Amino acid sequence: MASSNFICSHQIYSSCNGETHFNSFRKASFSIPSSYKFKHASYFERGFQFSRIKATASDSKTGRKVEVAYDLEDKFNKLADEVDKNSGMSRLTLFSPCKINVFLRITSKREDGYHDLASLFHVISLGDKIKFSLSPSKSSDRLSTNVPGVPLDDRNLIIKALNLFRKKTGTDNYFWIHLDKKVPTGAGLGGGSSNAATALWAANQFSGCVATEKELQEWSGEIGSDIPFFFSHGAAYCTGRGEIVEDIPKPLPFDVPLVLIKPQEACSTAEVYKLLTLDRTSKVDPLTLLEKISRSGISQDVCINDLEPPAFEVLPSLKRLKQRLIAAGRGQYDAVFMSGSGSTIVGVGSPDPPQFIYDDDEYKDMFLSEASFITRAENQWYTEVSMDAASSSMEFSESIE
Repeated sequence: MASSNFICSHQIYSSCNGETHFNSFRKASFSIPSSYKFKHASYFERGFQFSRIKATASDSKTGRKVEVAYDLEDKFNKLADEVDKNSGMSRLTLFSPCKINVFLRITSKREDGYHDLASLFHVISLGDKIKFSLSPSKSSDRLSTNVPGVPLDDRNLIIKALNLFRKKTGTDNYFWIHLDKKVPTGAGLGGGSSNAATALWAANQFSGCVATEKELQEWSGEIGSDIPFFFSHGAAYCTGRGEIVEDIPKPLPFDVPLVLIKPQEACSTAEVYKLLTLDRTSKVDPLTLLEKISRSGISQDVCINDLEPPAFEVLPSLKRLKQRLIAAGRGQYDAVFMSGSGSTIVGVGSPDPPQFIYDDDEYKDMFLSEASFITRAENQWYTEVSMDAASSSMEFSESIE
């Protein structure tokens, strides 16, 4: 079998006395002889990207065996840093947070088939991480992710956002993107919309900020109704299809704990809206809800979601879950409500789910996460915040390697 060559930052070899030495070098070729045995050979043979290889070699005279573990991802990253240190930004890692709808009123049906809504959107601390690297390709982006079932082609909002940015600006940067997914899909949390907004932000950074935040926000509405919200400061009153975004002057307190509980089943947004009838929606003025929250904070009576009744028809178990959370969480939660079109139920006031979530087999596969409200500063993107830091002053930054 022929030797295999890799670009590495170090070379390993054995001297004639059997001792192993390392010799540093740059952009050299590391040849792995056929006597080396790969413990993950199937990855190598198929040409998959991997971050670690283990190889063993033995000295023919002494019989001494040496096992070496190569962290290729780390070595490639260091080499890329060396190559690109004088060529401007080459890689960027950004946090891509999700949102909840503190209230969601559906006010009318439009002639174009969409519905007008009025909702208080707020970014929360649960989110994905997205790594962007400039690609040598001038024809396509390449997307990878850590979870199955996520489309990796132009059905994905990340790719749609990058295509949109190139169309609007005339730039020709293409990217390698890795999506580290933490936000569940079909959850009513806007994870895909956030990913798209984050991709637009990243593309603009790589291009020297040729577009303003306002332009990014306006463009984003062409590929998704919820995407413009993420270009707010993180707390906004949204109307129209959701694309009309007005920052609220006073975000919700960062030290209010949240718990997110989502069953494995997702709610189809299309199915939920298909079952929506306006005569079953609340008649409360959404501006009244906004004023109450601004004055007195979150309570059960202001957390109205007009999509709950149709969502509970699509997924009846979701209604039982909300009812049980309210009953078991009396004194624990200030409010319990569904976010967006479901299927996430939010508890406000405690980061802990009730004990029945752990005890009942019916709920053993639930997605659970604690969270807090976060915002961002102008001209900065969102940053990941631990629950311990939620009550302290927020620090807004982006990771540029």
